[in-house]
Amino acid sequence: MKFRQWPKRDPNKNYFLVPNEVFHVGLNHPEISIYCYLLSIEDRETYQCWPSYKTIGKALGMCENTVSKYVRSLEEKGLIRTEPTMIRSKDGRPLNGNLLYTICPIQAAVESFYERQFRQLEEDAARQRVAERLAESARRSPQNALCAPLGKPAGLDTPLGRGERIWAAFGGVSRAGF
Repeated sequence: MKFRQWPKRDPNKNYFLVPNEVFHVGLNHPEISIYCYLLSIEDRETYQCWPSYKTIGKALGMCENTVSKYVRSLEEKGLIRTEPTMIRSKDGRPLNGNLLYTICPIQAAVESFYERQFRQLEEDAARQRVAERLAESARRSPQNALCAPLGKPAGLDTPLGRGERIWAAFGGVSRAGF
């Protein structure tokens, strides 16, 4: 078998660059696919493109609704911006066109990702502090706990009947009978 030499690849022709940060901002595989597709067809000077959901879906093997869902997700994460466009029909009526996609600088999306993570950590820490305070409060005074057992009201040692348990649960402490 004869050795066949492949032609050299031009690094700027028929290729596009994907920033490494795309893999570190919490994107799932459909989002990465759509983002890469938009990068591949964008105008390199304006960073814009306007494919339809149908075109994107056909290229990536997704349905239009799935594409729409992940485009919104990419927009929320700050990787792209979309703007509606208008076209004119032959008889002059205005019609909705495809979305105009603008690829945003990746640094803004990375900062946004880290801010979301930091906010989530702060919320988790606040929830943990509240849970610890509730547990400490319940440990100090079990009769005033938010979820005290219904069958054992504080201060009564003998078992109560059903009616007395209900009466005691609503603040009545009399054992005089119903």
